[in-house]
Amino acid sequence: MKCVKADLLYTGTGQLIKNVYVVWEESRIVSICSEKPKDVDEIYEYDYAVVTPALIDAHCHIGMARAGEPSDEEEVNEHMDSVLPLADALTSIYMDDPSFRDSVEHGVLYSCVLPGSGNIIGGRAVVIRNFAKDIDEAYIKHCGIKVALGYNPRSTTKWRGTRPSTRMGVIAILRKTLMKARDMLRLVERGKKDLEDIDPDIKALFPVIKGEEVLRVHVHKSDDILTLIRIADEFNLKFTIEHACDVNDEKIFRIIKDRNIPLVYGPLDSFSYKTELKHETWKNVRLLVRVRPYPLAVMSDHPVVLQRNIHLQLRFFLRFGMSMSEAISLLTHEPARILGIDRDLGSIEPGKLASLVVWSDDLTNLEAHPVLVIAEGKKIFEA
Repeated sequence: MKCVKADLLYTGTGQLIKNVYVVWEESRIVSICSEKPKDVDEIYEYDYAVVTPALIDAHCHIGMARAGEPSDEEEVNEHMDSVLPLADALTSIYMDDPSFRDSVEHGVLYSCVLPGSGNIIGGRAVVIRNFAKDIDEAYIKHCGIKVALGYNPRSTTKWRGTRPSTRMGVIAILRKTLMKARDMLRLVERGKKDLEDIDPDIKALFPVIKGEEVLRVHVHKSDDILTLIRIADEFNLKFTIEHACDVNDEKIFRIIKDRNIPLVYGPLDSFSYKTELKHETWKNVRLLVRVRPYPLAVMSDHPVVLQRNIHLQLRFFLRFGMSMSEAISLLTHEPARILGIDRDLGSIEPGKLASLVVWSDDLTNLEAHPVLVIAEGKKIFEA
């Protein structure tokens, strides 16, 4: 067994515990205790140590848009059509992207990587280990299908395939696709159509229609969020809201909260380069803190904001009154819940994987940095 001494321990679930030892054996945490354990093989002790769960980025494109490569070699968006449910982000990730090393050294050990937002249905999202050598080691699970509303998919009229030029065109293509999937599924269930005769793209959406797979929806503006909710009600869909940066009306966040819709918010600290973001401001965080939708996670949208800087976005939540214990959960427990990996990750407690970060100081200090990173029981970085 091994352990680390924590002067401050943020569990990820909103708790702050002082002066404890976190003990793990092989890959799992076995205990959190106030007395120094005697039956351990190795103890990590520092002059001062703040311990958090490993950080989780719930929305990014790391490994698809790669550091040190020309922009025309990125693989975030496939241009051949606007509806591509069979596209899979996993197959466009290169684990030799130097950004992974940066992320690991800044405590971000897990990523949800999604296709981009140029397509209405962009493909499958995947949760990976940032510290893995290849995609087989990296793969944890698929976690939904990417959908995009608003400006981005209607800005791609020069790409190949059927492309919308308006927001109503985006919704028309999405509804047509969902209607076709719903109707084909009904025919199969009634024995009037053989499964092998169904178009593979339509068949790939059957789990969505059944409510077995979530849609992860890129959407910024309040009106588009309300349209999304109407579509979801029409087809009885499970979905998450991703971004929502233009929302500056508390009412919308209250609707999201009241309907228990998972929200992956951000990226903060990026430039508002389009009309769709004319109401985007860090001050909108005040509304989020006041309403507190749950679950709520913060994203990097890497490379829009570098993943290594994701923890810096928490400063806005702190400024508007959220405690550090709560803020840490936005990058640990809550993204784990949204991604369906909270059985193993997202918090420091017995039974969970021993993936944790030891910081030199509290994260409220600008000089705070990881001095030790443990990934599933193994030391992968030490400053």
